[in-house]
Amino acid sequence: MKSVVVLPSWKPDDIYPSRLAKSAISYQHPLGLLYIATCIQEAGHEVQLIDGAFWTHGEVLDKIRQFKPGFVGVSANASMWTKAMKTAEDIKKIDPSIHVSAAGPYPSAVEEKCLEQCEFFDAIVIGEGEETVPELIARLEHGETLEGIAGVAYRAHDGAIVKNRPRPLIEDLDSIPIPRRELLGDFDKYESPPGSYKEKPIAIVMTSRGCKARCIYCFQMKGERRIRFRSVENVVKEIEGLINVYGFREIRFLDETFTADRERVMEIIRQIRAKKLKFSFYVSSRVNTVDYELLREMKKAGCWAILYGAESGVQKNLNTLRKGINLDQTRAAVKAAKKAGLKVYTPFIIGIPGETYEEAMQTIDFAIELNPHYANFHSMTPFPGTDLYENIDEYGTMSSNTDDYTFEGGAFVPYTMTREEIDELRRIAFRKFYSRPGFILKRLVTVRSWYDFRTVIKGASSFFWLWMKRDSLTVKKTPAENSKKKAG
Repeated sequence: MKSVVVLPSWKPDDIYPSRLAKSAISYQHPLGLLYIATCIQEAGHEVQLIDGAFWTHGEVLDKIRQFKPGFVGVSANASMWTKAMKTAEDIKKIDPSIHVSAAGPYPSAVEEKCLEQCEFFDAIVIGEGEETVPELIARLEHGETLEGIAGVAYRAHDGAIVKNRPRPLIEDLDSIPIPRRELLGDFDKYESPPGSYKEKPIAIVMTSRGCKARCIYCFQMKGERRIRFRSVENVVKEIEGLINVYGFREIRFLDETFTADRERVMEIIRQIRAKKLKFSFYVSSRVNTVDYELLREMKKAGCWAILYGAESGVQKNLNTLRKGINLDQTRAAVKAAKKAGLKVYTPFIIGIPGETYEEAMQTIDFAIELNPHYANFHSMTPFPGTDLYENIDEYGTMSSNTDDYTFEGGAFVPYTMTREEIDELRRIAFRKFYSRPGFILKRLVTVRSWYDFRTVIKGASSFFWLWMKRDSLTVKKTPAENSKKKAG
């Protein structure tokens, strides 16, 4: 059966403040869709992946119209849900017989409610879809119902909404085919923010799934707080293909905690060296899972940057987030990474439940104390499926508009702050951190190439608007009536 997996059309201004989009925009490989498309192809079906980051809504529909699929899977997180519903509606206008399913973080969190919210979806894929979607397509191809397919909620012939039993998480991650990057088309269209990479093209890889932490703002599949790992051999096989076959020069590892298993990381590094694989890479980690020796070995293998979720400079607020770290661990991890020669990225959150204006200012001071190469200051976001979302009345108020559910959208306001204070604090944070003479001088003296120069210019442009416009961090204005407690 001809099949399409699609990310709805979106524009940078939908997610990033328009004045800052040029220095923040990130077009990354839609890895989840790529896994699903690969599994569909592996099952013997003709498949097309449409990444709406690069096409208008009309162009997305034209591609579907020309391809004439029997199945379309639409991916959506919370902020894309409105666009996903519009995409489904217009696909049905092309041909009502096309089966349209939704998948992704938002459908996995709210499940069959998606079918109640949008009459144009025929089914919802809940959780990991690599096994579920090919099974669903096989049923459609043979004219069978979706009854009994684990991990699916669907609309029966009589209109009733049926939710099947959950599908267990995939334990053997090596059983999932390595994503076929040719399904993406031209690699050069994918772009990362200036300063966030060393070489292009950049591939996205996950060597594990899940996280053991219990942070209130992070969605893990149905409460499964554990990590499943791909084998070292499987990971290195993918890396070899990316470098030697596809020609990628940098890899961004998107594991929640790349360093969760120290010995496994060391073995990956040993095999990278043994096979003489030359590439640069960037990882995300937790400050309580690293040490200088490990970071030094990662640097030798090609790692150039590491991201630590620092989140706050106030221990009380880290405890509220259930982050499971302390400030001294963050200090030590940043120091060790710098000593190893890595660039350090530290995102922080403004608007944590119970956080006061004064405590947010302490977080800004802590970011300056750490002096990472880059810092970001996000607003708190209550993604569906998280403890924050499910217990919103305990923590504060939130927008009823899912379009606001980005790290920039100001969707959540704790009882201890106002939305205006959160916006003001984020402006103060960016200004104080990036206007330090020492920071500016250090960035200027490291300019060695046109790319470095372009990075500085784009950063300077963003900084100009931070100073000149009070609404420079605003993505879109949400009506006051949209800011309310979650309906029961």
